[in-house]
Amino acid sequence: MDFAETVFALFIAGVAVVSLLSNLLVLLCFIHSSEIRRQVPGVFTMNLSFCNLLITVVNMPATVVGVVRNQQPFGDRVCHAVSFLETFLTANAMLSMAALSIDRWVAVVFPLSYSSKMRLRDALVMVSYSWLHALTFSLTALLSSWLHYSHVYASCTLQPGGGGGGVRFTVFTVVFHATSFMLSLMILCFTYLKVLKVAKFHCKRIDVITMQTLFLLVDIHPSVKQRCLAEQKRRKQRATKKISIFIGSFIICFAPYVITRLAELLPFVDVSPHWGVLSKCLTYSKAASDPFAYSLLRQQYRKVLGGAANRLLRRDLYPSSGHNSSMDTENDYCLQRIS
Repeated sequence: MDFAETVFALFIAGVAVVSLLSNLLVLLCFIHSSEIRRQVPGVFTMNLSFCNLLITVVNMPATVVGVVRNQQPFGDRVCHAVSFLETFLTANAMLSMAALSIDRWVAVVFPLSYSSKMRLRDALVMVSYSWLHALTFSLTALLSSWLHYSHVYASCTLQPGGGGGGVRFTVFTVVFHATSFMLSLMILCFTYLKVLKVAKFHCKRIDVITMQTLFLLVDIHPSVKQRCLAEQKRRKQRATKKISIFIGSFIICFAPYVITRLAELLPFVDVSPHWGVLSKCLTYSKAASDPFAYSLLRQQYRKVLGGAANRLLRRDLYPSSGHNSSMDTENDYCLQRIS
């Protein structure tokens, strides 16, 4: 194992640890918060975290073993199962991100009719479609014997038997990536750019009102005016930054791998194993970044995690007893009444 392979193995191991912990925290928030469970985005987030968790505990360790041993890590049956899960989970995760972008588009562009346009039933239908879509392609690949170990990617993945491509496998690969990656990317770009347009329009209206107020307050201190103008600038940059993270991370993490898989269909293209493993590492890094981009950095999730941490700390400081339990129950009741 050379230096590059050592770096790849350590990188995937580090990504796996971060992905495991962060996605478990997202699922913990979903379990402990009834408010998150009642909201439509919570359904999409849970499905995305579920896919990322399975990729973390199944596909990432298999790739690490393949990089270290430089050979197929398991038997054929296990390798087929791992390849099946990779195809299914990758497509499902992409479509879940597209569903989250559609939800945010409806919430921002149609705020007054959001509750009627995006219901829990609608969210379950969209999640069911993503499962059916991913299952269709993964079952087709399994029945066609296109799930094998690839030395280029050091993992069990879509790979035609005997190393040859064939017209059927070429058509399948193009259609699979077109309906998974390209479709999700088009939805992400359309919805988030619409969201950004609306956000900039609202920021412009707020800026006009703020400037009119500043002109009326002639006696206001110059430092206050400067802070108001600085806040206007930060508000404009905040929306652009968020949209750039959503779309940019999707392209950076998935595009190199998808382009490589399409390019290797050409008979004159020979993909380097180092580049193949690197592109696979980028796809794995998306599983670790998704919880922060879509969940853990939001105030609602931080509040749930903070409440869970406070309860655990209170249990450690005050061991369970009849007196303390009744007092905690009474305090919780009082807090609920106050809120």
